[in-house]
Amino acid sequence: MPVTVAIYDKTLELIGERLEALALDIIIHPFGTNGWLAGDSPAEIDYFWFSPAISANGDLATAFELVLGCKSVGVLQTFNAGLDIPGYKKVSDKGVRICNSSAQAVAISEYVLAQALNLLQPIGQQRSQQEEKIWQTTPFREISGMDWLIIGFGPIGQGVAKRVKSFGATTTVVRRSPEVSDYADRAGTMADLKTLLPDADVVVLACSLNNETRDFADESFFAALKDGAILINVARGALIVDDALIAALDDGRLAAAVLDVFRQEPLPESDPLWSHPKVRLTPHTSFAGNGSHARWEQLFLDNIVRFVNGEDLENEVNPNDIV
Repeated sequence: MPVTVAIYDKTLELIGERLEALALDIIIHPFGTNGWLAGDSPAEIDYFWFSPAISANGDLATAFELVLGCKSVGVLQTFNAGLDIPGYKKVSDKGVRICNSSAQAVAISEYVLAQALNLLQPIGQQRSQQEEKIWQTTPFREISGMDWLIIGFGPIGQGVAKRVKSFGATTTVVRRSPEVSDYADRAGTMADLKTLLPDADVVVLACSLNNETRDFADESFFAALKDGAILINVARGALIVDDALIAALDDGRLAAAVLDVFRQEPLPESDPLWSHPKVRLTPHTSFAGNGSHARWEQLFLDNIVRFVNGEDLENEVNPNDIV
């Protein structure tokens, strides 16, 4: 019996030929801004794909309505890495299997390294000295020998760890089970966090937002840091208590904060983070590498083949982790 697959119409235009070349026994139900293109809602969809184009065109709410409007959906594959948007919980509660995305991990890992290097290397000073024709040594901190604490060890956390290990850093990771690996020199759980923070030169937040992690970067979190630490958040804004962050920046405990995510997005123009001298702020753009879209598409194409063949899917999320 053919597998029914729901795909956003703008995405189908891009990958239709590649999907057809797979010669799978599938029936495609395209949908767009105004709902199903063929008219009536199909009663059952075996595989529903949320491609990144849905979000880019502002149609995510419509896509959730279509999923929830079906009598049944087997699998929902999404472009999101984090599943804290309330719609995912509603979908999961209907018994739908959900696969999240690792496609943006490469881009986000490179973003983290670029931002860290930009803080550690005196690039601005070097440029200024060039303009003024000043021949003078510019000392800098090396990543080699640093302790990087990476909170969250999914594809993004692993990507960051892999890259900083190649620079000679020591990597400490916070994950569900305290297991070390080729890219994790030391590991602990959230319960161990306060004992791990004092050694960290750089702290990277790459974990999911859930009941355990919401607001965990609070006053006590920042009090446990060594002076001069750097914080980089590429996960979710609600992990951090903003007032505590600003206080840590103001008193020198934190040397700098790199923030790509915020409680409210877009960030209001009145927010003090915009103008804080120790904050590097970007508009949730760490995923926007030139290879991300190709990886999103390939992940779908790989997974739909697995689904049709009855194989295990990549990135399937435990429903207990969706809150």
